[in-house]
Amino acid sequence: MRAFYAEADHPLDQKWAEVSFSQLLEHSDLGCVWLAECHGVPAGHAVLTVRYTMEHGALSGYIDDLFVKPQFRRQRIARALLSELFDECRRRSCRSIYVEVGDRNVPAIELYSHLGLGPFHDGRVLFHGAVPVGGT
Repeated sequence: MRAFYAEADHPLDQKWAEVSFSQLLEHSDLGCVWLAECHGVPAGHAVLTVRYTMEHGALSGYIDDLFVKPQFRRQRIARALLSELFDECRRRSCRSIYVEVGDRNVPAIELYSHLGLGPFHDGRVLFHGAVPVGGT
C-alpha cells in the first residue's frame, strides 16, 4: 500500500491504513483483499469493496485498490487479480462494478477497457466529502 500511494504521490497515514485494512478483513460483508505473489515474492494486491445501490437494486462492487509493483508489471498479474475480484462480484450477485483511475494512467485505462469497463457520462457529477457533523 505504501508503494501504491507513493507512486500516485499521495501521502499515506500508516495508522489509518492499518485500521482501514483491519476493518475490511474483519467484516467480509464489506469486501475482500487479494495478495499476489510471484515466486514467493509479494507482487501486488487488489481490494474489492461492496455497497448496496438503489440504482441497481443490488450490490455494486468497487475496485478500491489495484496495484502491481513495477518489476512485476506486464506479467498478467493485474488480470489475475481482477479475474478473482470479478468472480467474487459474481458470487455476491453484484450488478455493477466501478473503478476510479487517473486520466493519465494509460496502462490502467487500457486494461479496464479491455475488460469491458469504460467511463460513463450520464450528466451526473460525483461529489465527495466528509459526513457533515451535526444537523443539516
